Amino acid sequence: MTDSRHAMIIANDRYTDQGLKKLKAPAQDAAALERVLHDPQIGDFEVEVVHNASADLMRRRIQRFFIDRRRADTLLLHFSCHGLKSESGELYFAASDTEPPLLAATAVASQFVRSCMSGTRAGRTVLFLDCCYGGAFSRGSASVRASGDVNVLESFAKEEPATGRGWAVITASDSMEYAFEGSQLAENSGPRPSLFTHAVVEGLETGEADLDADGNVSLDDLYEYVYRHVREQNPHQTPKKAAEMHGELVLAHSRRGRIKIVAVPSPASLQAAMNSEDVLTRQGAVMELRKRLLRPELPMAEGARQHLEEVARNDIQQIADLASDALSEIRLAPSPDHLDFGLVPIGSPPRKLSVTMQGPPLARHCLAQPKQSWLRVDPTRDGLEVHVAPTAEGPLSGEVVLKGVADESVIRVQAVVGPPPSPEHHPERGPGHSDDATREMPKPDSERDTVVVAPPRIPPQPGKPPRITPDETRTEPPSPSRRAVLLAGAALALAVTAVATLVRAIQAAALAIAERSDQGRQGSIEDSVRDHGALPPLTVCLITAAVALVVGAFARHDTAARREHYTDRAASGTHTMTAITKGLAVPALILAVVIGITYLVGSARW
Repeated sequence: MTDSRHAMIIANDRYTDQGLKKLKAPAQDAAALERVLHDPQIGDFEVEVVHNASADLMRRRIQRFFIDRRRADTLLLHFSCHGLKSESGELYFAASDTEPPLLAATAVASQFVRSCMSGTRAGRTVLFLDCCYGGAFSRGSASVRASGDVNVLESFAKEEPATGRGWAVITASDSMEYAFEGSQLAENSGPRPSLFTHAVVEGLETGEADLDADGNVSLDDLYEYVYRHVREQNPHQTPKKAAEMHGELVLAHSRRGRIKIVAVPSPASLQAAMNSEDVLTRQGAVMELRKRLLRPELPMAEGARQHLEEVARNDIQQIADLASDALSEIRLAPSPDHLDFGLVPIGSPPRKLSVTMQGPPLARHCLAQPKQSWLRVDPTRDGLEVHVAPTAEGPLSGEVVLKGVADESVIRVQAVVGPPPSPEHHPERGPGHSDDATREMPKPDSERDTVVVAPPRIPPQPGKPPRITPDETRTEPPSPSRRAVLLAGAALALAVTAVATLVRAIQAAALAIAERSDQGRQGSIEDSVRDHGALPPLTVCLITAAVALVVGAFARHDTAARREHYTDRAASGTHTMTAITKGLAVPALILAVVIGITYLVGSARW
């Protein structure tokens, strides 16, 4: 974040007036929001907190917050307190010394806040209002009245501030609702964060509010996330937003992390097979996509995954199930998914345990994000290493979140931190002593972040050029070969011939059976079959289908054995044609064999 960014959090939960309910959330809200906004890896704001201040002090701090700013500054002001309405309908923010009958003198008017926002030279200003409106006061109190409703957004001008680039207001609820603390407003409940501020903190801290996965949490991202989160928790509370903003306002960096692989689309011939009206052809296409899904070339595998997901959503149940089964092979499968470090003496060198990532290359390619500060993750050849570096005694429980292209998984980590080891068990080492344990020191917070766990690259075989993936530059390409492509084309032609001759044989057999039925006892099925020429096409079907399968198998074997002699396009085309060949030839061969056996068994009796 290059611009200057400042935030002020006003949290009031204690009031001298007995008519105002004591709020449970503001103190916890302020601490959580301060942490996430100040984190340089998330909000990177300079944060100040005003807690249980008087109305006079609140006005002073608010005005000072907005003055002497520059156009490059971004300001964020957060209120967590009661919202009160005057007799004239104006909104006021309650201070610790607020007296509801004397709102103009003892509370902070929304008009005052609006005036400060309009007069600042800061480029962008954001206001969060986590306040209880109307019914958030103790019911039956004579000193606090909520006659009617107040539309919070109407309390702020809609026009753009003269000196800034824009402003936005996001409220926890509208004029008809409570702003809930947890699931209810209860006098005797313990401290807990409000739904609104909890959603703000969670969305920023986890990065889940980065809805478009661009690495940043914009104002629109955060509002959409908070709106859905609050509505899911309580359908009776509806966050609202009003904004006059030029361009996109980035509120925070996203720490969510997602694997993004630029997919290589499947060949046109394979896509045509996926859209074929023939079920067997589409089934063959799914089988070919599954093979591409397991390939070590990640862009090719990702392209196949995207096509399989489309098939699983849109095709008939039979084909969709095949696609879903193929996709299940790339789910994240860490082994083990639970690590127990046992007793770890505090101050000892960091302990580490290994986790192996199972499955094909696309399933092993993921992001690993430790959720606790005492956890660190390092990628290895086969998976990752989890390190534990405790700083306080007691039981520890944490998680390492794995995020792949298709799903997420969690590795749960446990440890019990005990007292430091006694000196007699760890004699002082000389200055020249070094081992693996002492070298494994915890990284600072700036280096402890999401890491990429990637499958190892395939080493070149002796005597063969290295295999080159689609995202690498080919410097000396081998001489391309077309043998397998020609063989695959021939196999496909033979398969089509087998299907055509099978259709001809079935038509002739149907005519022979009809003729035999008309002849009664004097007829012979053998004569009818011979007259209509049903046996020659059936024989041709058997031969061409078998030859098609053999030629197709040889073409696939040649591309696998001499991979370096084929371009990716040639290999992909070969696999596609042989898959279609198999989808045509196998059913034709089976039907031809069944018809032949039926003829041999039934001819003697009919």
